[in-house]
Amino acid sequence: MRKLTALLIATISVIVISGCSSRAGPFVTSISSDGKGGLIVEKCMAKFDPWMSTVNNDNCTSTTMHVKSN
Repeated sequence: MRKLTALLIATISVIVISGCSSRAGPFVTSISSDGKGGLIVEKCMAKFDPWMSTVNNDNCTSTTMHVKSN
């Protein structure tokens, strides 16, 4: 009986811990000029931490796009 109780507690703990955060994205978080007629686009993943009730940016990347006018 004690082994079953310990196994049940361990299983519930794993389920609770595995749901600690969730991710969404990527989302564009910033668009700015590169000073040469192009754009710098920053994309990040949004990460929600339910224990702290916070949303943070994670795994951000920047891409430079060259814009031409005809």
